[in-house]
Amino acid sequence: MARRVVTGWKLDLADRARLLDLIPALFPDIVADHVTLRSGTDGDTPLPRETTGEVVGVVDDGLGIQALVVRIGGTTARADGSIFHITWSLDQAKGRRAVESNQVLADKDWKALAQPIAIRLIPARF
Repeated sequence: MARRVVTGWKLDLADRARLLDLIPALFPDIVADHVTLRSGTDGDTPLPRETTGEVVGVVDDGLGIQALVVRIGGTTARADGSIFHITWSLDQAKGRRAVESNQVLADKDWKALAQPIAIRLIPARF
């Protein structure tokens, strides 16, 4: 059986550093490395064509998950009904995991940034 992977984008390292300066991590464990397009894909799944996006918002649950909302191709909506995002920080000591960002975004309204922040995205499987 083929190994299941995530298809999406890695965050450009220079943009990651710039964003960490602009949007402080609220929790001790910084993730800040990718945007998911689809989970459960394989090595034959085509990579996305988009190479740019915009950080347009932020959300946190106050309990150990913080995520940045990303607009790609003019939308924040993924095909699976969830929201494009970067898990920004979390608290692993409280048992929090990056995948929980999806539920936080489903349960809470995110706060729009005053100005979108342009970012480079690197199509990838991981």
